[in-house]
Amino acid sequence: MLTPGTHVGPFEVVSLVGAGGMGEVYRARDPRLEREIALKVLPPEALSSTTARARLLREARMAARLGHPNICTVHEVGEDAGQVYIAMELVAGRSLADRLEAGALAPQEVLRYGAQIAGALGHAHQQGVVHRDLK
Repeated sequence: MLTPGTHVGPFEVVSLVGAGGMGEVYRARDPRLEREIALKVLPPEALSSTTARARLLREARMAARLGHPNICTVHEVGEDAGQVYIAMELVAGRSLADRLEAGALAPQEVLRYGAQIAGALGHAHQQGVVHRDLK
């Protein structure tokens, strides 16, 4: 895991947002445009995998083709000191898991979130992109 203050390309890591099998996502600062971004990198155990590196780059290319209010914008893809990264829009809010700790969603909330997800997936599918890791 990257520690706060670490630089990946031009970006400075602020904090960990989340981690999974396919990557780690950090809140990072872009000093060039003076904004915070989400920075996705490969986990340490995948850095030497050419398959994992290719998959991350393919993910960035596919996501960059999509322009939808419910799909984050890809700002940049790059490599720095052997670390491949995707810099993308940082979306404010909390995870669904965090939200559910406060209790079940009201039916109207479920419908609203479901419509947003369906709209984003429909747009992606129209562009030939299929999301393989929707949770």
